[in-house]
Amino acid sequence: MDKKIYEEFVDILNEELVPAMGCTEPISLAFASSKAREVLGEEVISAKLYVSANIVKNVKSVTVPHTGGLIGLKAAFLIGVVAGDSSLELEVLSNANDEDILKVHELMNSFPLKIEVLDDGHIFDIIVEAYGNNHKSYVRIVDDHTNIQTIMLDDNLIYSKEIVKKKKISKDNLNIKNIIEFADNLDVNDVKKTLDRQIKYNMDIANEGLKNNYGANIGKVFYNKENRTIEDLAKAYASSASDARMNGCSMPVVINSGSGNQGLTTSIPVIVYARELGKTDEELLRALALANLVTIHLKNGIGTLSAYCGVISAGCGAISGISYLLGHDYTYICHVIVNTLAIDSGIICDGAKASCAAKIATALETGFLGKRMYEQGNEFYAGCGIVKKGVENTIMSVNRLASKGMLETDKEIIRIMLEKDM
Repeated sequence: MDKKIYEEFVDILNEELVPAMGCTEPISLAFASSKAREVLGEEVISAKLYVSANIVKNVKSVTVPHTGGLIGLKAAFLIGVVAGDSSLELEVLSNANDEDILKVHELMNSFPLKIEVLDDGHIFDIIVEAYGNNHKSYVRIVDDHTNIQTIMLDDNLIYSKEIVKKKKISKDNLNIKNIIEFADNLDVNDVKKTLDRQIKYNMDIANEGLKNNYGANIGKVFYNKENRTIEDLAKAYASSASDARMNGCSMPVVINSGSGNQGLTTSIPVIVYARELGKTDEELLRALALANLVTIHLKNGIGTLSAYCGVISAGCGAISGISYLLGHDYTYICHVIVNTLAIDSGIICDGAKASCAAKIATALETGFLGKRMYEQGNEFYAGCGIVKKGVENTIMSVNRLASKGMLETDKEIIRIMLEKDM
């Protein structure tokens, strides 16, 4: 294949598939507060936190790692202040210890933190103003989890840049045809380190989720099913990983398109299939590279946060990777993607929480249904709802639905979530 496109795809995988500890939005908040503390250079005695509504949505109900089960914005902020190391970015909390957890619990009721919701047009926006006895610091993150836009100490500007998304490798050449050609021609050594890390981290947390009790234990529902199939096993491991991640497990995962749940959904079913069917390491790595790139392709036109549940895209990626692993071709994979998108492009994202594991299971079940449909000679055709002629046109329809059509839906979801519980 074209050498330039090949190298771009390798770079995309190495850039996107990075480790993160816990749900990425609270971790981003902890990253911001840890940076603000480091800039301040003294004890933080009070603070103001300004966040976009989508940050509220994705932090409000999720358990923050290394907090002893605490939930929400204040917990994420405080653990960053107490124990964060901003140099580690999305692994900012990896050095936290038991003393730090006790300190955060002490501060939850006593630390003066003012929280306001921003309405400035940025879906992803975090501003921390930290105050000490002698100084104040200011840190702003915009559009991406580690994209620091401004740093100030008192009235002195330390760092600033134009508000643009953190520069990423071009994804203009991503399409299903090129992705399959890439998988066919891949020298697995070019991505082995990245994908081996994804396999280890994501399967480790999946095993943890099955071993212990987290959230609603969705993974165990499928794992304990009578006459369990390989599809059930794939859903069990993927869901159990999310069970653990959404409910306080401090183990890192390898993300996809800025999301741990999307990384888990994309990778774990492919890994389970490869192991159950006795596939070689090379076959697994090729299928995993394809699965990840399909998810990135589908998410690329949607954006980091929206009212559209990202695990739908990741489910398509996983089923595409499984199909490739089983030896199926371009036509087969395209039809599976279209079938899947036709069925399930309507699951909302109402924030990070325990039920994300169930949505993962639903996304994968839809993908398996789309796969079985095509195997039995059935498919959805252009004109069936949002389905267009050709896989890329259907993907564009979903991108448009998610990025534009669901804007008001997103606002209403957030309004509902911010209401006091009845």
